Amino acid sequence: MFIILNNLKSIKTMATTLGEKIKKLRKKEGYTLDKLAELAGCSKSYIWELENNSPPRPSAEKLSRIAEELKVTLDYFLGEEISEADAVDEKFYRRYRNLSEETKEKIRKIVDVWEDE
Repeated sequence: MFIILNNLKSIKTMATTLGEKIKKLRKKEGYTLDKLAELAGCSKSYIWELENNSPPRPSAEKLSRIAEELKVTLDYFLGEEISEADAVDEKFYRRYRNLSEETKEKIRKIVDVWEDE
């Protein structure tokens, strides 16, 4: 019985934390509920539910799309161990890894110029 209650508490904590993270990032980006819903391809009420209630099983696909629009990784929403800054960096690194070698070289040169200043 204790294990079940402890697991339910963890689920509720994750949902609350998830909602707080989504709301904070949405406001930081200057998005309304309507705008984020439009960008992520879901309903305004779904975003509101994530931010304010504890949905039993949020859709991984929808959460992934919301994370994409808010410029973080899904890991940031699901785990409490990664900071917002680390999630933004991780998203950048994932995009960087998929770039052509030519584009990567240009980025490296830009970073070199910044370091020289």
